[in-house]
Amino acid sequence: RAAGGTALAVSEAHAYTEGAPARMAPMVLGGTLLGHLFGASVGREGTAVQMSSSITDAVARRLRLDHDHRAMLARAALAGGFGSVFGVPFAGVVFAMEVARRRTVRAFVACVPAAFGGHVVARALGYEHTARPHVQVPFSVGNLVLLVVIGAAFGLTARWFALAVPATKRLAARVAPWPPLRPVVGGAVILVLTLVLGADYLGLSLHLLDSAFAGHTRDWYDAPLKLAFTTIALGSGYVGGEVTPLFVIGGTLGSALSSPLGLSPVTAAALGLVAVFGAAAQVPLACTVMAGELFGARALGPALVVCLTARLVAGGESIYAHPAVTPTTPRRPTV
Repeated sequence: RAAGGTALAVSEAHAYTEGAPARMAPMVLGGTLLGHLFGASVGREGTAVQMSSSITDAVARRLRLDHDHRAMLARAALAGGFGSVFGVPFAGVVFAMEVARRRTVRAFVACVPAAFGGHVVARALGYEHTARPHVQVPFSVGNLVLLVVIGAAFGLTARWFALAVPATKRLAARVAPWPPLRPVVGGAVILVLTLVLGADYLGLSLHLLDSAFAGHTRDWYDAPLKLAFTTIALGSGYVGGEVTPLFVIGGTLGSALSSPLGLSPVTAAALGLVAVFGAAAQVPLACTVMAGELFGARALGPALVVCLTARLVAGGESIYAHPAVTPTTPRRPTV
């Protein structure tokens, strides 16, 4: 069950059954550190959410809390992990409420201290989140049309990603039926692509995002190539997360589309950062709130239009819809 990842954490927050296994925290941490060390194009927020869920439920089991309290803490763990890793506690609360679909007062009361407490602890331990520029889009009918158009582009990209990752996982399973061999094959493919295309798309690729926020228009191929590298890494078994790569994909795509649409490159990059992930995970409201926290209150209106449009265009299921749990062999009964 530890292979279920973030989808398992979300599933348990939605309808609690057994909780997240304790072994998931060290396994995902170790796997993510190794993946980042060698350049896998994966994120880190999945690690934060999975560790939060795993450790929280392990402590709850040790304290022998009842089912209802453990279910409440499963939702709080989502808020704490997401809100602290990105420094967006308000968005962390909305993310947990939106993705788990458990919109009760009790869940809200649990999520608020978890998200803000996690954020405060991360800051107290010395981690400083990257400051992003504040953006705004003056209201007009023409700008509204532009926001809908660019939102549709973000939604199509999110849909492409949501379909590509499971398809790559199925292909990897056919090519390498033995699971430990799949990262070897995927790593070999990524090495070949790196020799041909360069190392810009390895790891988090935050330098691409920083360039976009510095006002430099990114090339049209940055977003699809980053998507390809991330799809191969996640599809072949590397662990980490999808959110930071989706941030980079959305930010570079927005930057590339800014010139033909007549939008500010920085504004388009900011909207892409939140909209592509919001559409892929089906959390447009959480990403709208995130836009306000990262890019200022004036970004809320444009982000809401773009995120809702992207969500409608993307359709389908969330990238966290089904935990990828590998079936296990039943244990023999003991006498």
